[in-house]
Amino acid sequence: MMKQLTQSFFQVFTVTFVWVTFLLTIFFGGQEVSIYYLWNLIGIAASCGVMFGVVYSALWNYLTFRPLWNILISSVLNIAFGLLAVYLFSAEMFSFILPWWPGMLVLSIALHVLAFYVYAKIDAKKSSQELNQLLHK
Repeated sequence: MMKQLTQSFFQVFTVTFVWVTFLLTIFFGGQEVSIYYLWNLIGIAASCGVMFGVVYSALWNYLTFRPLWNILISSVLNIAFGLLAVYLFSAEMFSFILPWWPGMLVLSIALHVLAFYVYAKIDAKKSSQELNQLLHK
């Protein structure tokens, strides 16, 4: 389990770091960037790595909480890590979007519920087909 979570973290970290660097190059390519800002990029990539590589994987694959708790935990942490990433990117942008955090949380919960039920339906259908194939052999 730990090996899988570590591998997931580094995969998400690397892809996020490259992606954010790519986007910064496209949109802010003409500006000079302080070498200290690279630490912010590392922080953004690390927060995404923790959230999407470790927390989601652990919650949905290894831990045995009820779905309601998984949805609430993943929604709250998703907003928290997202706000952290925005703060590391731009403190001005963070202060601009911070008043809307309750709406972001409600939307995050709604989308996590929707994603959970869609995934559960697909997974149940897949498991049913596998069991039917085993019965017909």
